[in-house]
Amino acid sequence: MFSGIIEEFATVTNIRHDRENIDLTLTCSFVNELKIDQSVAHNGVCLTVVAIDGNQYTVTAMKETLDRSNLGLLKVGDRVNVERSMLMNGRLDGHIVQGHVDATARCVEMKDADGSTYFTFEYKADKEMAQRGYFTVDKGSVTVNGVSLTVCNPTDNRFSVAIIPYTMEHTNFCDIKVGSTVNLEFDIIGKYIARLSACR
Repeated sequence: MFSGIIEEFATVTNIRHDRENIDLTLTCSFVNELKIDQSVAHNGVCLTVVAIDGNQYTVTAMKETLDRSNLGLLKVGDRVNVERSMLMNGRLDGHIVQGHVDATARCVEMKDADGSTYFTFEYKADKEMAQRGYFTVDKGSVTVNGVSLTVCNPTDNRFSVAIIPYTMEHTNFCDIKVGSTVNLEFDIIGKYIARLSACR
């Protein structure tokens, strides 16, 4: 379980293909605090630490994960948003994030907002997925590359988010451009409500 409050960047140092899996090796400041089997969210994807070597650690992404996320697009040197699992004795500053990416979206517009930046993302419209709660609502929560954000101006397949300078500087939103692919996790509460409505 995560909160969508990014701790820092991790930098990809090696990528190894193992049949349909990919082993990603990364470095960040808290490697010495990690343990094998620990969960860390990478661009919002919950992955298990499988190896630690000095100031680097390795996680494995399987085909299902690669099909639903942007992790398969990563290259050595890319910066990845990372967050360790949530401590239960603290404040929930973001929203409840599972680390289970639902889909990818494409950045279709960036607009200056006198200091902040509005990013607009477009994802594949799918009526069946929407009926399962895979949609956004105005002022609701959405996770983009692991970052907990508030939705603005949602449509059937688009939404915008406002990124303040701090978030731009401390997450890989600083690397996102028009055309970039990002990971989406829709709000778990919306999914449960949609499921309950379908069971009536």
